[in-house]
Amino acid sequence: MLAPILDGKRILLVISGGIAAYKSLDLIRRLRERGAAVRCILTEGGAAFVTPLSVAALSEEKVFMDLFSLTDESEMGHIRLSREADLVVVAPASADILAKMAQGLADDLATTALLATDKPVLVAPAMNHMMWAHPATRANIASLEAQGVRRVGPESGDLACGEVGAGRMAEPMQILAAIEAQFAERTSLAGRRALVTSGPTHEPIDPVRFIANRSSGRQGHAIAAALAQRGAATILVSGPSAEPDPAGVEVRHVETAAEMLAACRAALPVDVAVCAAAVSDWKVANPATQKLKKDVTADGAPPKLTLAANPDILASLGGAGNRRPRLVIGFAAETENVVENATAKRRAKNCDWILANDVSPGTGTFGGRENTVHLVSADGVEDWPTLSKQAVAERLAERVARHLAAAS
Repeated sequence: MLAPILDGKRILLVISGGIAAYKSLDLIRRLRERGAAVRCILTEGGAAFVTPLSVAALSEEKVFMDLFSLTDESEMGHIRLSREADLVVVAPASADILAKMAQGLADDLATTALLATDKPVLVAPAMNHMMWAHPATRANIASLEAQGVRRVGPESGDLACGEVGAGRMAEPMQILAAIEAQFAERTSLAGRRALVTSGPTHEPIDPVRFIANRSSGRQGHAIAAALAQRGAATILVSGPSAEPDPAGVEVRHVETAAEMLAACRAALPVDVAVCAAAVSDWKVANPATQKLKKDVTADGAPPKLTLAANPDILASLGGAGNRRPRLVIGFAAETENVVENATAKRRAKNCDWILANDVSPGTGTFGGRENTVHLVSADGVEDWPTLSKQAVAERLAERVARHLAAAS
């Protein structure tokens, strides 16, 4: 008996140009065997390798090809086509369509639907190995992964052009497994509650000035989104950030560390708390109620600011007694002795895991799209490769789901 995880799911399959398009016919058949409904967009290049009739026969659905078809747009516009799917799969994903996706181009039905979708996207690249290794393609893949697009393959082996190397589209069963994994992930944290802090805090000096740091909030927001995508009821407590609020997440906006702590306490109880915010360690003890002037002192010297310690949110959650989350995770942003300092911080804050990262000048961590972290726990140190912040978030969410499942 086939697994029921795809039963009733709606897949939008984009078939782009490439000899590997023939594999997509088998993929359609296997998806249909498992109860999935499959609608297909066939690009002009894809139609050079497989016919609309064969795709329609296997999917038992009309095949969509023309962006400017008056009939198609009146019956099933590209917006509806992309939004009514549970998952969008691009197989094969040529170098051309990957480049267009990365740049947000929309010059045909496939790219327009991909730009308009609000659903998860999975790509199965297929191309010559030199095209796959080209810096432009690598940059496009990195950009897409940073946007949350998932990838399966490509594999290494004999290519249709007669050369050998990485570029073969993943086999239909591999793509099917990746699709099933995407849907399985959506329920791995169902019934759980999660709390995430993100961004910097702004500690007022006077009504117009404040103490802050360079955190963008990109990593914390990505973690909140990844937990929510796995089914967790997620609360994001965010300091000032230009990052958009993640879909499906309850967001509570704050300014100061004190406000962030109050919002975190109000969110309890939760199963997991991830403190990704770069909270200011200090605040001005007595912020001025009016804007400080240059001539505030008789000799023209700058005013002296008396600093006071801010509340320690991570330590507060780690020591919350019977309201302590089952899993408390902190971040250690360090510029030296990264793992050693993070290990000491984990013990001092009474948290379960620490994600240590190097934020030294030149690393690009603060404000950037990539992160290199070390997961520090009671079991030791796990070094992760440099990943997009989206990929870090997804890996962490997967680890959280496994930990909570094992502890149940």
